[in-house]
Parts: sequence; structure tokens; C-alpha cells
Amino acid sequence: MSKNQTNSENLQPTDFRAARAANLAALRASDIDPFAPASFEVSAKADTLQIKYGSLENGVVTEDHVAVAGRITSYRNSGMFIDLLDDSGKIQIFSDKKTLPENIISCLAVLDLGDWIGVRGIVRRTPRGELTVNLQELTVLGKAMTPPPEKFHGLSDVDTRYRHREYDLVGNEESRKTLRARFSIIRALRNFMDARGFMEVETPMLHVTPGGANAKPFITHHNTLNMDLYLRIAPELHLKRLIVGGLADKVYEINRCFRNEGISTRHNPEFTTLESYEAFTDYHGAMQLAEEAIVESARAVFGKTDFEFRGHTVSLKTPFRRARMTDLVQEQTGVDFLTLPDVLKAKEAAQKLGVDVHICYNWGQVVEAVFGEKVEEALIQPVHVTDLPKDISPLAQGHRTEPLLTERFETFIAGWEFCNGFSELSDPVEQRARFAAQMAQREAGDDEAQTLDEDFIHALELGLPATGGLGIGIDRLVMLLTGSETIREVIAFPTLRPRG
Repeated sequence: MSKNQTNSENLQPTDFRAARAANLAALRASDIDPFAPASFEVSAKADTLQIKYGSLENGVVTEDHVAVAGRITSYRNSGMFIDLLDDSGKIQIFSDKKTLPENIISCLAVLDLGDWIGVRGIVRRTPRGELTVNLQELTVLGKAMTPPPEKFHGLSDVDTRYRHREYDLVGNEESRKTLRARFSIIRALRNFMDARGFMEVETPMLHVTPGGANAKPFITHHNTLNMDLYLRIAPELHLKRLIVGGLADKVYEINRCFRNEGISTRHNPEFTTLESYEAFTDYHGAMQLAEEAIVESARAVFGKTDFEFRGHTVSLKTPFRRARMTDLVQEQTGVDFLTLPDVLKAKEAAQKLGVDVHICYNWGQVVEAVFGEKVEEALIQPVHVTDLPKDISPLAQGHRTEPLLTERFETFIAGWEFCNGFSELSDPVEQRARFAAQMAQREAGDDEAQTLDEDFIHALELGLPATGGLGIGIDRLVMLLTGSETIREVIAFPTLRPRG
């Protein structure tokens, strides 16, 4: 490393900036402004070069000219050897000081780790076996005024990794792989839905009335209209209105949702879901769609259906198991809550099981609490938990034979919920009654209960056909398929508390 190179292990931040400012001044003195607009036509990526020249023998110099560009991640022997990182991988650059013109040699002397450069040259394999581009032309494309993370260990502070993701990505190949996998999974899901005849649509992110899920919304204010608006907690009601209107029999949206709730390893206030609605089917069709979407996206991106997640080997082979929520509770606790339809008796049974249900407002919430406490963590292999209580499913069609239940399912894998779907409630009178029950819960103190949406009721009055709805949590699906332990690993910029 030359005297002009900055070493992040030895210099204080002020020293970094002073040294890099001096190198910037030297570049500008040579009529090179790394912040001025510049273009550079790249002819090859690092990974394609590694593949194309995989059989090139040691010591062989080709006549092939290439143009590569990326960030300097290693600088050795005064710039004789540079490791260049592009978005596909790393390629070594060799600078022969005996043959290069003086202007390039002087430029090399004032480059820093983290700088962006473009290189034109010929491909060779060094005697030691390293695929290399012999530099012939050099273009400075960007200047790093602070050094990148130490190349072998990256950022060690977890909070800094999430707060300054750009630094994490520079120094952490695993982070780059995880986020690239995320976007490949989203693309695979989109391709899957398109191939099955679904139309991708958009619905509002600002809602006059929060709805579509039981959750506490974020509130904002529109100055011109002088009214409060809510960041959407779910796109459900607007998507079903598109089905009512006949836009298409199958619609879906890959959407951002916002819920003003807690933060944990599996919860972020801003998250991404795929939500779809298909006319002329029910929750059985939605379950089948969920299975196929998960499995096909896993195969498309990773070429397999078995994954390590949360200490378990999870098999995504279909069909997934299907089991009623109350039956699963009975399996684990011995209590059949369908025989205890009175909320007080249900609470008494739950308390005997050691489950805290003092904030439960109805029978369904008691069953949900017992399920969450006694069952969820035991559901390792994929299972569709079906026929959820009506009390906690205000938008789902009532069950055909069980008056306390609905035609709703949640898909659990490794103890976590990944999907939610219904046979959609289409009766406007029944929907209004369900909303009224939710409003009563809100008045009793449940700030996550839903509110009455008159526009949605009017839409149902126009006629919603039999419809199966599905929501897939994309963040959690990415966690599963990449083996990530926290949701912050799979969101590029997770929500964090400001540093004091």
C-alpha cells in the first residue's frame, strides 16, 4: 500500500478524510474529476469472465480485450494489483508500470480503497492461477471519501449493518446474496402469478378508512384536503372492489403494507406481501395456489424444496397438511373448544392451560390465544391451519357446517405464519354486521379491531362473486428460503430507532 493509501485500521476518521481529500485534489490537478458525469461502456462482468475463461491455463495471455468496472476492494504493490468488485463478483486488475503511460501511473498512485474505476485491457491467467485483466486504459468513475469496511470481516456492529446497509453490502457477500435472492423470489412470484392468468394491479397506499386486516394503522395528514389519511394496512378491500367491477377474474398486487405495531425478528412496521383474489373459487383453491406459489418460487430461485430454517430441515413438498385450528388445539391440549362456545367457559379452560386471556374480548380470540401459546411452535413442516373462528375473521365467509368458524386458513412453517386466505365474505348485510362487531371491540379497547368501510359495503351490494383470497408474507418467505434468522436481514433498510 502506498503512502497515499488510507488504512481503516490505523487512521482516525479525520485522517481518512484528509488523506482522501489530498488524493482527490491530486486527481483534479490532473484534470480528473471523479464526481463529474462520466460514462463507461462495460463489456463483461466478473462472473461471466470467470466462466468464459475457466479453462484458461496458468500463465496464458489472450488477445481478448474487455472493459470492466467496479469498486476497488484491494490495492497491492502501489496499484500493481487491484481487486475490482462489480455486482457479480471480483476480478483482478494488473498494472504493468513498465508499459503504462505516466498519466495512468500517477492516477493509480492516488486511488483509494472504495473508489470506482473502469478498466480496459486484455485477459490473462497469472502463473499462480488468478484470472486477471491487464490494464491498458483507466477511467475514474467515482471517489470514496470514507473507506469501505475491512474486507475480511465487514461490519461487526449489527446495528450499523442495518442502519448503513450500503457499507454492509460492500463488505458482506452474504448480505448481497440474501438481498439478491429476495428480489429473485419476488420476480419468481410475479412470473408464477402472471403464468396463471392473474392480472397485476395497483391499489392506494393512502386510505380514508383503514381496513383489510386487524391492525393499528399509521396516521398522516393531507394539508390541502385538511383530513387525516391512513397508510394501508392491507390492500384487500380495494382488490375485491376490482373483482366486483369485473376488471379481471384474477388480480394480484405485490404491495407495501404498514402497521403501527411492535418490532421483532419477524415483524417490521413496513413489510411486503403478495395478495391475490380469484373469482369462482374458495379457500381450498387459495390453499392450492399458496402451495404452488411457494414451491415454484423456491424451485425457480434455488432449484430445491428442502431448506434449513430456525434449526429445522423444512420440506416444501406438496401437498401440505391441512388441519382445523380447533383440532390442532385439541391435539396439543386435550381441550375441544368447539364444545365450549361460551366465552367465559372458554377463558376458564384457557386459564387452566396456563394461557393469559384477560385481554380477549370473545371466544375466537381465546381460541387464537391458546393456539398461539400451545400449538404454533410445534408446526414445523408446512401445514394449512383451517377453519379459523368467525370472531377473528371479519372478512371471511362463514363455515358451511360450523357456525362458530369461517372458511379461512393460515399457512404455518417452522412455527411461523406465512400465508392467510379466505373464502371471501360477499353478503353486504353480514359484512356490515361483522364490521359492527369489530367497532364494538374498538369501543371496548381493542385498537386493532377494524372500522366500518361504507365504500366497501356499497361495492358488495353491487355483487361480489364467489372468490378465494390469498396473502403471502414475502419477507418471511425470503427468510425461510435464505435461512435468515431475522427479518432485518431480508429488508434492505429495516425500520430502526434513531441513534441518540
